[in-house]
Order: sequence, then structure tokens, then C-alpha cells
Amino acid sequence: MFLFQVPPPTRFDLRFKFFGIPVRVHPLFWVIALLLGSSGGIVEILVWVVAVFVSILIHEMGHALAMGFYGQPAYIVLHFSGGLAVPESMSWGGRSASVGFSPNQHILISLAGPFAGFLLAGLVALGVIASGGEIITSYLLGVIPLPVTAILPGGGSILYSLVSALLWINIFWGLINLLPVYPLDGGQVARYFLLKTDPVDGVRKSLWLSVIVGALIALASFVFLRSVYTAVLFGFLAFQSYQSLQSYTNRF
Repeated sequence: MFLFQVPPPTRFDLRFKFFGIPVRVHPLFWVIALLLGSSGGIVEILVWVVAVFVSILIHEMGHALAMGFYGQPAYIVLHFSGGLAVPESMSWGGRSASVGFSPNQHILISLAGPFAGFLLAGLVALGVIASGGEIITSYLLGVIPLPVTAILPGGGSILYSLVSALLWINIFWGLINLLPVYPLDGGQVARYFLLKTDPVDGVRKSLWLSVIVGALIALASFVFLRSVYTAVLFGFLAFQSYQSLQSYTNRF
């Protein structure tokens, strides 16, 4: 998702299979998940880590299942920058963007991750409503409705924290991941869509789009959301896309 390179295996990795798909969890994944939830108490932090783990696993399962649908087995790596669904034929030092798929297949594979998260959030919301609860909607920037928390009849604080975290991560992060900023899934979609419409100059156009949108999101995050983390992240992604644009332009 966030990283081009698959991190090398360590002896501290957690390994298991999920619906037949091999999963490897790098130890630094837990560190980043802890840091992202460091503002609450111990119980809230642990619940947050569980929600992050489940959400990113489901996201990458979407990618992996889509690859498998097109005949390419894949495995999942959760690491310090998120997660990756990696084609089985690739070693840990390879790049995450596989070859051999058509542009339309690349687009559907990229969309499968966020929409797997949306499906999980929808199932959580249905469970809340079916139990007699209520979904609370907030508005991002006063415009975009986000169902990010819930009222649970008779539910304890742990269940409330878990439900709220699952809704927030899978909806808000899912929407963020659809932004046309490389290497987010939206950036992948934009790249292959532009390659379909302009095979000669599609990559350059997608990189310019990534630079512009990434810079705007970084600025909006700092000014409106007061989120230094998001501003730094998208600023870095915009700069990374600009570097890739310079390298790509110099080759032609």
C-alpha cells in the first residue's frame, strides 16, 4: 500500500494463513500501530491495534483475492508502512507493482483493497443497526459525511472503541487511499486509467496529478485538519512523485 519494497523476513515475524493466503507480519507493524493509537489508555490502545490489524489485513486480502481471480497467487505482508499484497513469483526484494496484468485488471485489483474495507465497515454498521444501535455521522471539512462512530445498546467501552475504530479506519482511510496520489491505490488507478487513454504520456500525467493532489492534501491537512502526520505523509508522497517525474522525464 504505502511502500514499494517488501521488507525482508525476520525471525520475529508472525506467520499464518488466512483463507489459504499466506500472511507475514513484520514486528515493526505492531510498533507503528501502537504509535498511531498512543493517545488513549492501555485498553483503548490495544483495541486500536486490533482494529488496525484486522482492517489492513482485510484491505490486503481484497488485493490478494483479486490477483487470485486473475490467476496470480499472492501473499500478504503487513509492515511498518501498512501492508502489501505481493505476487507469489516475487522475492522480498521485488517491487509491489506487478507486471502481467492488463490496465483494467490493475485498476480492479487496486480498487479491491479499499472496497474490501468498505464492505467490512458496512457489515459492522449493519451489525450495530441490527442490534438496535445507531450510527453517528460526522462531516469531514463540513461537507463529506463519514459514519465514524456508533451508539451500542448495552455495549461496553471496549466494544464501542472497537466498532468506532473499525468504522473510522475502513471508511476514512479507505477514502484517503482512493486519492490519486502514488503509490496509494487511487494513484495506481489514476496511472492505469491514464495509460489506457494515453499510452505514450499516461505515466507522466499520473505523476503530475500525484504531485499536485499530494501537495494540496498536505496543505489542507495542516491548515484545516491540524494533522501534522497527514501533512508530512502527503508532502513526502508528493515529493516522491516529483522525484519519480524527474527521473522519468530524464529517461525520454
